[in-house]
Amino acid sequence: MKSTIHPKYFDCKVHCGCGNNFVTRATVKELRIEICSVCHPFYSGKQKFVDAAGRIDSFKRRYGDKASVKPQA
Repeated sequence: MKSTIHPKYFDCKVHCGCGNNFVTRATVKELRIEICSVCHPFYSGKQKFVDAAGRIDSFKRRYGDKASVKPQA
């Protein structure tokens, strides 16, 4: 194999937005990421629920509930 076509790998320090730090190998020496396996809801099991009911109510107040309005004949 050609030795000049392969990238150089370094020990990469990864810094997550949640404060988690770990070391892996990559072609860059440092990575800053927003979400990792510690803070991701799928891996951590902690789900953040969005108040969807409040959003729906505000939408209905703003634009009216078209389904409940009966057409006038």
